[in-house]
Amino acid sequence: MNSNDIKVMSLARLLDRRSARYSAWRWLTAAVLGHLVVSIVHGVAHSEAQVPLSRAANFFVFAVILAGPLAGLALASFTERIGIWVIAVTMASALVFGCVNHFVLAGPDHVSQVAERWRPIFTTTAALLAAIEGLASALAVRIARGRKIAP
Repeated sequence: MNSNDIKVMSLARLLDRRSARYSAWRWLTAAVLGHLVVSIVHGVAHSEAQVPLSRAANFFVFAVILAGPLAGLALASFTERIGIWVIAVTMASALVFGCVNHFVLAGPDHVSQVAERWRPIFTTTAALLAAIEGLASALAVRIARGRKIAP
């Protein structure tokens, strides 16, 4: 093997890593935007089923669950490392908040307590949010830690 072969192989490996990283970012961006859409539908179900949230819970929903991942994407264009960690932390926080309130604690926000007419959409969106938040937070951590992501 000559030095040109080694250079070509090194370039191929570098391009492969960049391609995998770009693919991971595309998936993460899709997850953040999909999360926003599902969150809006879930919010409509909350409103129509008359499921109240406390002032603190409303603040958390708007600041952390809705704005946080979007802010992370925006920050990532200026400072990737901070932006990606904002996405990871806000998605993980949203996951814990949603799972506890929708599936663990008994109360009006629990999926079993929602008005029957709105229960299917409420439950479906709650489950979708949990799945998206779990996947997005894990993907963000993997990107932040520099692990190779398969394309």
